[in-house]
Amino acid sequence: MRARILELHYRTRQKLQQFRKEADQEGEYRVARRIHAVLLNGEGKTSGEISVILDSPRSKVSHWIGLYEEHGFDALLEGQRSGRPALLQDLDKLLLADMIESGPRACGFLSGVWSTLMIQKVVEEEFEVKYHPRHIRRILWELGFSVQRPKRVLAKADPLKQNRWRRYIYPNLKKSPHGGISNYL
Repeated sequence: MRARILELHYRTRQKLQQFRKEADQEGEYRVARRIHAVLLNGEGKTSGEISVILDSPRSKVSHWIGLYEEHGFDALLEGQRSGRPALLQDLDKLLLADMIESGPRACGFLSGVWSTLMIQKVVEEEFEVKYHPRHIRRILWELGFSVQRPKRVLAKADPLKQNRWRRYIYPNLKKSPHGGISNYL
């Protein structure tokens, strides 16, 4: 079987090189790799040689070259990948955001602060969708919520002594080129 070699016009080659450079700069490495395969084929390299250079399967390289030959440059661009359909619709997410803003006590919890596990339970009960806690965090981030950790306060601590320690003693304990902690020993 004869190798398929594209004959690229010099202007087409220049445009493809420019598109490859732009794709690299924009982080579209998969598109840049496909364009590179077409350019290498235009230089007379076979699919097998290109697959070694790009560290890609030969079948993929042949597929890219065939797509370019049949449909042109647009066939090398990224298409929209559908992925798994969302289990929570946009309206459900808005309802969840309203529930979160109303607070955990309004949803029947004793705590005044939300946790991921609590929200996971609410999503499971209200929308009959089970998500991993990590995905719940992603949904919360998408809705504009952020993690907030409580400030720790010692129950029996003297605020004046704490302030003195924080302002005068602690900065001197930090490592410094002059010895740091050894000055206090």
